[in-house]
Amino acid sequence: MARSRFYFSVVLAFLLVGLGSWSLRKLLEGLPPIQALEEYAPSLSTRVYDSKGGVIAELSIEKRALLPLTKIPVDLQNAVIAVEDDNFFKHCGISPKGMLRSAVRNLIARRVVQGGSTITQQLAKQIFLKPERKISRKIREVLLALQIEANFSKSEILQLYLNQVYFGEGAYGVQSAARNYFGKEVSELTLADCALLAGLVRAPRANSPFFRPENARKRRAIVLQRMLDEELITVMERDAANAQPIPISKPVAPDTQAPYFVEHVRRRLEQKYGTAAIWRGGLKIYTTLDLDVQKKAEETMEKALADFDLKAQAEHEKKIRELEAGGEGLPIEVSTAPLAKIQGAFVLMDVKTGAIRAMIGGRDSHFNRVTQAKRQPGSTFKPFVWAAALNSGMTAASLVDDTPLAFYFDGRDWRLLEGATDQYSINLATQPFASSPDFKIWVPNNFDGKFLGRITLRRALASSRNIASINLITQVGPPLVVEIAHRAGIRSELEPAPALGLGASVVTPLEMTNAFATFANGGIALTPYTVERVEDSSGRILEGHSPSDREGMSPQLAYLTANMMKAVIQTGTGHNANRLNRPLAGKTGTSNDNRDLWFIGYTPDLAAGAWMGYDDFSSLGRNDWTGGSTVVPWWTDIMAYALQDAPKRDFPAPPGIIFAVIDSETGLLFGPYCPKRKKLLEAFARGTEPKRYCDVDHARPVASQLETELSVGAPGSVLPPFGDTPPPLPSEEELEGKPGPIGEEEPSGLE
Repeated sequence: MARSRFYFSVVLAFLLVGLGSWSLRKLLEGLPPIQALEEYAPSLSTRVYDSKGGVIAELSIEKRALLPLTKIPVDLQNAVIAVEDDNFFKHCGISPKGMLRSAVRNLIARRVVQGGSTITQQLAKQIFLKPERKISRKIREVLLALQIEANFSKSEILQLYLNQVYFGEGAYGVQSAARNYFGKEVSELTLADCALLAGLVRAPRANSPFFRPENARKRRAIVLQRMLDEELITVMERDAANAQPIPISKPVAPDTQAPYFVEHVRRRLEQKYGTAAIWRGGLKIYTTLDLDVQKKAEETMEKALADFDLKAQAEHEKKIRELEAGGEGLPIEVSTAPLAKIQGAFVLMDVKTGAIRAMIGGRDSHFNRVTQAKRQPGSTFKPFVWAAALNSGMTAASLVDDTPLAFYFDGRDWRLLEGATDQYSINLATQPFASSPDFKIWVPNNFDGKFLGRITLRRALASSRNIASINLITQVGPPLVVEIAHRAGIRSELEPAPALGLGASVVTPLEMTNAFATFANGGIALTPYTVERVEDSSGRILEGHSPSDREGMSPQLAYLTANMMKAVIQTGTGHNANRLNRPLAGKTGTSNDNRDLWFIGYTPDLAAGAWMGYDDFSSLGRNDWTGGSTVVPWWTDIMAYALQDAPKRDFPAPPGIIFAVIDSETGLLFGPYCPKRKKLLEAFARGTEPKRYCDVDHARPVASQLETELSVGAPGSVLPPFGDTPPPLPSEEELEGKPGPIGEEEPSGLE
């Protein structure tokens, strides 16, 4: 009996040993050779191409140096070891005690709350194994870790780990992470930086400073405390590191071409395809960018803004000297510190497709002011007011008052103060309520402090008259202006109030440029886009651009508004752009206290928006630093390059548009007594052209005569209709108000 039991035990032992050997063999069969660590093959790079097929950026986890351990800060090495594997230099690749401890805690919590993997196990898992939760995978991880420890030194293992571990935001390895989170080389990292990076390893997304800044701060504190417990830092060093701020936005990589554009594309596609696909999948991203124009725009804008910085600093120092010379001391709000850099933004888009050809989001910063900065557009918003006026039945020859006016707030709305048409009457009307805290009054003014009386809509827009804009928006109603702007392409919320006529609501440069492109595109509104198509590593198309257009306004309204905006360039505040010597429309803008300077301009092919301002909303300084004087020159330099090969085409007049020769001062049909320099060929929607010849005596002050019953469209003689084909246009001299006969040739590009 005893012998039978002995034989049974022997057989069972042989079976168990055999089964164990077979299982171990099966597990070992699937293990990769450890030598693969020495020949580690990187993942595929994702390439970003411009519109001509040139590579503008590579997004890859391997775009980094595999740094030797001597190039990695000791603080970073210590931080990772302290928080991930404090027994790294003592164990043989695995930590049975650690695995048991984590198993017990996970069992109690009934979920995974703690990992028991050593640094060696993590390295084995990241390089060789799939991220699956199986017992067999865990056993293989342990076996691989033991083999790695047997074949590599601790220093080699740590070096491989620090160059491979994922820190989130597409950053694999310490070099990539240092640039991704801090815009630094790894050798420049501080103790606080090192602790933050070490805290990301276990949960990159949950502890990301960009998405969970408070979590990142707490996790950094835990890492620093672990380092203190291991006597790797002092209490003073821990406290100093904890006091350091954490990065809340991703810095722009200095070596990336068109960095703001590339980052805009990356963020959109990463949300759609995931981090792994963008940084490891070998995608091919074909974009709309014209790299040649982009480089010229970057160079031109940077030079202009750097020159402005010098002038602004000189003015600032001059002001300080004047205040000090006065003997009263410097006011609290005046700082002697050097001024911050002026910021700028520029975006160029194709009018017919919506393709973004160039994008500059600022200077030395991660914040994209083209798409993210909402600023007051000032007078740049006025074309939407004029478009609403035209849509309500007015014409470019209609007259609008440029005289003093005031508004009061009745508790619900701003209302016009009737009869207050000069400063004396305004003061008289508001004096009884001046001491009331509930009484609010708003007295808008023109930039130059002057008033021109009754003027045409064309002249009012060209000269950017604030009072005329307020009068127009009051007549047509702010809600209509909001509707026109939204249909054109403005997405931001707009307050339907009279101040909207002066650009009081905030918008981004991209949506302003897109909305102006609707005027250029015959009323068809497009959605701006940056990606033509995306292919995977095998060439399969993952996505392609599908045009998205809609009617934002009628072709007639778009043309008439554009035709008026041409006067801004020909004779108005944007005259610096005249040197492009081609049909061009646009609008300048300067917000309250010179906080924002704008110019948005367009041809029938391209629309471009430019902005300047300080991030802290400080005033730019002198009153003569306006959108027209400061932004238009460098905008024009960029556009001269962008348009060098483009034909000089005018905006085509759609059916339903006729032309009439009018007196530019009265808006009436040009009469025999009108000076030749006042002759202007104006565009009208059929049926809205003036019917009366001008009979005003131009030898006397015209403004006083216009206060009579003079009105556009009053009964009178009518010129024969021109039909849908426009008549010959006047010469440039006439459009600028200079003497000269109307030309004999048809305008270029009119269809």
